[in-house]
Amino acid sequence: MRDKFLSWGIVLVAATWIIALLIRAHYWIPTLLSAIYALGVYNAYQSKHAILRNFPVLGYFRYFFESISPEMQQYFIERETDGKPFPRNQRSAVYRRAKNLSDTVAFGTQLEVNHRKYEGIKHSIYAKSPSEELPRVWVGGEQCTQPYHASLFNISAMSFGALSDRAQISLNRGAKKGNFYHNTGEGGISPYHMEGGDLCWQIGTGYFGCRDDEGKFNPELFTKYSTLPNVKMIEIKLSQGAKPGHGGVLPGVKNTPEIAAIRHVTPGMTVISPPSHTSFSDAAGLLRFVQQLRDLSGGKPVGFKLCIGDTREFEDICVQMNVLKIYPDFITIDGAEGGTGAAPPEFSDGVGMPLEPALIFVNRTLNNYNLRDKLRVIASGKVLTSLDILRAISMGADMCNNARGFMFSLGCIQALRCNTNNCPTGVATQDKMLIKGLEVTDKAERVYHFHKNTLHTCNELIAAAGRSSYEEVDATMFMRGDEFDHLADLYFPDILGNVKQKARS
Repeated sequence: MRDKFLSWGIVLVAATWIIALLIRAHYWIPTLLSAIYALGVYNAYQSKHAILRNFPVLGYFRYFFESISPEMQQYFIERETDGKPFPRNQRSAVYRRAKNLSDTVAFGTQLEVNHRKYEGIKHSIYAKSPSEELPRVWVGGEQCTQPYHASLFNISAMSFGALSDRAQISLNRGAKKGNFYHNTGEGGISPYHMEGGDLCWQIGTGYFGCRDDEGKFNPELFTKYSTLPNVKMIEIKLSQGAKPGHGGVLPGVKNTPEIAAIRHVTPGMTVISPPSHTSFSDAAGLLRFVQQLRDLSGGKPVGFKLCIGDTREFEDICVQMNVLKIYPDFITIDGAEGGTGAAPPEFSDGVGMPLEPALIFVNRTLNNYNLRDKLRVIASGKVLTSLDILRAISMGADMCNNARGFMFSLGCIQALRCNTNNCPTGVATQDKMLIKGLEVTDKAERVYHFHKNTLHTCNELIAAAGRSSYEEVDATMFMRGDEFDHLADLYFPDILGNVKQKARS
């Protein structure tokens, strides 16, 4: 194709120029063809792109279709139950609840209910009337002097930088109206977190918002912000499910002067948080840091967030709790299926323990060390629907956090462009033109309604199961498709068994 383009292209360009000169008209046609041919000649001899070198002009179509492949997949190929990380039917449910519209569906389920991955609730023929009161949980152990009465469902960590200013304002106003907390993410407390909603201030390995010039923890700055009235909890981020063992990433295109000032970093540079904390290097140091932050904040609940990896390290933390008699007020467990704005694919796809086995392990380990009643366990990692929330509680969680569901409530369309600064809905970008499309008043209401309607459905589900409270939610309430794996064999015995017997005889 390259040789044919070069030889036949020059013939076509020369012919069009001759014709145009003869008729003395339409000079724009040979001019356009000459420009295309010149571009093709350049591509034929450049060395960076093999496709363009072999297909000097047609190769551009490949890059064009590649650039719109997520949209093509989502709009023309994806079925209701397809789509990653969240299928269309789940996203649609969030959109309807956020808009306070009916979230009912017609004609029955589209799921493969006989599949081993099917999960459902065992309903009761003695169902109860659902409570209208949304569930809440006290956070704060015996060493905490300012316990917090948190909602069962809250906004997970998303920093200003990863999300736009209008997105943060909308989330915080929605949290204020719904009386639930808004996790700041590791980027520090920005002015856009200060709209009156309760905050869980996350302290990451970069200590953004409370760091000195060398990037180390600054107690004075921490005290300044942690004692703010709307800061209700402090969370030490050890690791994140989507990229455990890898520091957070803020692309340089998102690192504006404003964000850099909030984080105390240089604007325009890609900011990668250290993979671990400099304030401690072992379990005992972590717990002493928990106690230090609790003291500096005036006794507010302090905990830590992690994705389970080496289980021995978590057991060591439990051992040190009993040795030092220092207990965090909560532990947030993030699953490997958790979300992120930017991460290497190997970390997102192949590092960390999923939420379900992690919750089961953490709950059992805390019980084994007689620690379970001293703290709260928060589940984070793709906890989107009411069924997800109840499933997490049945596996040992006291509360749940979610990020991407609240992004959907803001209008996120799962465009998968969070790391490019080109989010088309203005949610995960710092592009001022794109941010203008996000209207704060409307989106704050959607955040509020998504939270309220999701928890209302939780109340309906536990009532349908014959339960009166969330304390009665446990694993016996659920059934899974793998329990039915051999059901077909019971009714339709494997005829191959007879064949084998005849062969042996």
